[in-house]
Amino acid sequence: MSDPTALLTPVAATAAPLAGLEARSISAWFGERKVLDRVSLSMPAGRVTALIGPSGCGKSTFLRILNRMHELIPSATLAGEVLLDGVDVYDPQRRFTEVRAHIGMVFQKPNPFPAMSIYDNVTAGLKLTGARLSRSEKDALVESCLIKAGLWNEVGDRLRQPGGALSGGQQQRLCIARSLAVSPRVLLMDEPCSALDPTSTRRIEETIRELVHEVTIVIVTHNMQQAARVSDQCAFFLAEQGAPGRIVEHGTTAAMFGAPTDPRTADYIHGRFG
Repeated sequence: MSDPTALLTPVAATAAPLAGLEARSISAWFGERKVLDRVSLSMPAGRVTALIGPSGCGKSTFLRILNRMHELIPSATLAGEVLLDGVDVYDPQRRFTEVRAHIGMVFQKPNPFPAMSIYDNVTAGLKLTGARLSRSEKDALVESCLIKAGLWNEVGDRLRQPGGALSGGQQQRLCIARSLAVSPRVLLMDEPCSALDPTSTRRIEETIRELVHEVTIVIVTHNMQQAARVSDQCAFFLAEQGAPGRIVEHGTTAAMFGAPTDPRTADYIHGRFG
């Protein structure tokens, strides 16, 4: 894995190649409580992978493990490997800040810096990665990221206004733009539309489908219609009778929704539990 600042070149520079992500035998604990049991999943480059399943089955924990956010939680431990293009992100030689420059995260609740301008929200991550861009390069980067996030036409004439003054859906797209500014190769999204109205949800879904041509996306969602609309493949997580979460079934979205092999998958997808 290269120095993350190498990815923070002017907008016109060649983008990094699409990256695949692979989890191998991931188990996770909070203290003595085991919450994931030997989860393995390949998340192909340039595809949207949806993680589905009832609340409490470990989907969000698994997502946080993918970019080393799990280790920030006191008493949290894990076993297994997470490979970004074949390189373990938990290698002791890799700094967690480097990993998060390559594997970005968008959270359930929009979290822009409320008093910071729209412009400064987009460029906030550059300071953490140590990138130094000229003003013209920053201007180009802000415009590019806001276009990719589907927000430029709505805010391009008021970049100096506070990010916190935007609507909820706009704030979430601003957070997407902020993540894109550090040129991630993978973007993790933890229920990004759960707090949004249908119109904003539709715009975020459109943004996801547009972005997947340049960044691999992994999304947690409880909305089965959304999973069917935006994803290329799905993984169904389940924690039965107090057992740790596991993947019951995974495959292409068409197969998972059209002809799942496990009856528990069919029951969940069709709303019979969860």
